[in-house]
Amino acid sequence: MHLPILFTDRLVLRPPEIHHFEPSATMWASENVTRHIGGKPRSRQEAWFTICRNRGMWELLGYGSWAIEDRETGEFVGEGGFADFERGMNPNLSGWPEAGWVFIEKAWGKGYASEAVGAMHEWLDQNKPGQSVCIIDPGNAGSIRVAEKCGYKFWRASEYRGTSVNVYRRNLA
Repeated sequence: MHLPILFTDRLVLRPPEIHHFEPSATMWASENVTRHIGGKPRSRQEAWFTICRNRGMWELLGYGSWAIEDRETGEFVGEGGFADFERGMNPNLSGWPEAGWVFIEKAWGKGYASEAVGAMHEWLDQNKPGQSVCIIDPGNAGSIRVAEKCGYKFWRASEYRGTSVNVYRRNLA
C-alpha cells in the first residue's frame, strides 16, 4: 500500500517511522501537551503504542495519522490524522474517520495546526469523502478554532473515560 506524504508551505506530513518515536515520546510525556488530551502524560510504552497504532491504521482502514515535520529543518513538530478508535462512547463515532492532532509546545502559536489539519482534510476529501468527526476538550479553545476552520460544527456534549468532551462533525450527509 502506498502511504501518502503531504506537503504544505512549511510542513511535511508523513506516515510515522521509527525515527519519530523519540521526539513523539518526549511530546507525549509533557503535561502541557496532554492537559487537553487524556489529562495525563503518556509513558514511553504508551507513546510507542501510539506510533504503532498510527502507522497500522493505514493498512487496516486506508487512512491513518502522519508525523508532522518542519519542512525546512526536518524537525518533528507533531502528529495528526484520522483513526477509528472504537471508543464505545455515545454517540458512537466508529465507522467515521476521527480527526486528531497534537503538537510539541515549541510549535504552538505558529499556525502549524491549521496548516497541517487543513492539509489532512484536503487529503481526506479527495480520498475518503464523507463525514468525519472529532472530540475536543471543552477547554481547548485553540483546537476548537482549528476544527471550526476545517468545517467542523459542534454536534453535542458527551463524556469519554469520565471526562467531558465536545463532539464535532464535518461534511454531514
